[in-house]
Amino acid sequence: MKKIDLNCDMGESYGAWKMGADADVMPFISSANIACGFHGGDPATIRKTVRLAVDNGVAIGAHPSLPDLMGFGRRAMRISAQDMYDLVVYQAGAVEAFARAAGAKLHHVKCHGSLYNMAATDEGLSEAMAKAVRDLGGGVMLYALSNSVMMQVSKKQNIPVYGEVFADRGYSDDGTLAPRDKPGGMIEDAAALAKQAIAMIEEG
Repeated sequence: MKKIDLNCDMGESYGAWKMGADADVMPFISSANIACGFHGGDPATIRKTVRLAVDNGVAIGAHPSLPDLMGFGRRAMRISAQDMYDLVVYQAGAVEAFARAAGAKLHHVKCHGSLYNMAATDEGLSEAMAKAVRDLGGGVMLYALSNSVMMQVSKKQNIPVYGEVFADRGYSDDGTLAPRDKPGGMIEDAAALAKQAIAMIEEG
């Protein structure tokens, strides 16, 4: 029997701004990527989202981003491998601390937006990301774009890695995610979304 991990981005509210419907969605997922404050989220939101995950038996993940609150972490920036390492350790460390305070542990790291997409095709950034996850310790896993450079590098470094697929996103011919602002980049029709999800599960 196949077991599917339903994974969702969470905790993206900050200050006076509410994003998403975390409390409504949390009971239906198995793992959550919690924003770390750089594209969304703030300390209080991280704490509340971790608590919500613990109460619902949902695995806790960190969702580090480029420092791009205004662009929601979706604008590309030129960063070094050292920058990647520092961004991941710093942000994931915050979520790990809140998880520990709640009597839980950090389960995984999944980078957000442009940070994720940049590493998907860049070996140096992927190596730095994998090293950061390894240095977090405690068997923390990396969630990576399926069949990407990021996934290959993680396997080579013996980092526990899950390849993920997106039900609501279109794909380019090379297996990377199609840009959100291009036709087909986002799948908004529920029937088409369900069809793609089932095909991913049953046909790979």
